[in-house]
Amino acid sequence: MDFNAYQTAIGGEFRGQDCPFPPEDIDRRLRTVRNRMQAEGLGALLLTDPSDVFYLTGYSTFEVSVHIALVVTPDDLLLQVPSIETGPATITTRVEQVTGYRWESIDEVLDPLANALNAVKGEGRNLGIDYWHGSLRTGVVEGLRARLPGTGFVDASKLVKSVRIVKSPAELEYLKRSAAITCQGIEAAAAVVRPGVTDNYVAAVGAEALIKGGSEFMSMQPIVTAGARSSIIHTNHKRKTIKEGEPVFLEFGAAWQRYTAPMMRTVVAGTPTKDMRRVFDGCRRIVDALQESMRPGQTFDSAALAAESALAPLADEVFFSGVFGYTVGAQFPPSWVEGSGYIARGETAVFEEGMVFHLPICLRIPGRWGMGFSDTMRVGAGGGEALTTNPWRLE
Repeated sequence: MDFNAYQTAIGGEFRGQDCPFPPEDIDRRLRTVRNRMQAEGLGALLLTDPSDVFYLTGYSTFEVSVHIALVVTPDDLLLQVPSIETGPATITTRVEQVTGYRWESIDEVLDPLANALNAVKGEGRNLGIDYWHGSLRTGVVEGLRARLPGTGFVDASKLVKSVRIVKSPAELEYLKRSAAITCQGIEAAAAVVRPGVTDNYVAAVGAEALIKGGSEFMSMQPIVTAGARSSIIHTNHKRKTIKEGEPVFLEFGAAWQRYTAPMMRTVVAGTPTKDMRRVFDGCRRIVDALQESMRPGQTFDSAALAAESALAPLADEVFFSGVFGYTVGAQFPPSWVEGSGYIARGETAVFEEGMVFHLPICLRIPGRWGMGFSDTMRVGAGGGEALTTNPWRLE
């Protein structure tokens, strides 16, 4: 039985059974995207970001290193996956046209895509692609250029993201479910922090709680660092024994139907110092300022400015990344960052109800330690509303 016969065999009873969205949600999203395509003069859209494809079809898999593509035209959809992914494509989507290519034969990718795109004629003979996502292979772009003379290739990297940034009630529910599991994982991990245990042990306890709580495979592993290593951004557990008085940084994010609501907390294995409490208070000031500023109609830049004012007393002493918040939603490894919006200086987009941000406030004193506290927040009528609810405490 080859992969085409396999797809046919499971297509009747199982087609679409694992799709997390009802047909009306998918139809509404596709209508919105197609309307924006028309407004931007696009005859077709080629999507390769797994989270964008998921948003418009429900397609989900843990194998995100291979080429996949979704061709969106005014009247049709084509989902292209490798042979090993025809099963997931069948059970997680209701797309009628799913075409496979042999995993070992990347040459089979280009002609089916070109044929689907070549059917788009007339004035809108522009193809929208995402130039900025790593999932779009240079070989695919160059191969399509050679096969589609006269077609304009247009940067449409923000098109689907601009639709995704405001969450539907169903998406908010998935984020709430994720947040509840994230809270369980952080609580379990924090409870075992003490001198003499390793950062790996703390991470293992947290990971077990996340998975037992119902998390799917996560977009990022639980992050646990202690002592001086916590002062280095984007390090993770590496068999370090926690010492008396060291802060232990925790950042977890459970996945529920691929939606992730992350959270940071820091726990001290002993008694916090005066400096630790001072930096802890700074984290609290920044998040409070952001929560107050995340009001519909206000710009992302204005919230960043308020957060910078709250950071000012510590600004010369600590390292901070410069991004006070980023949107979260449905994602796949290697990151839970959605990429549709950032709370940072110069960002002129405005908050709308239903947007959801992770506020990654971690202040690091180089060579000493880092102090991170964050929540995932929904934009409500009166400002930010926390979805993650674990108390803020150092002990």
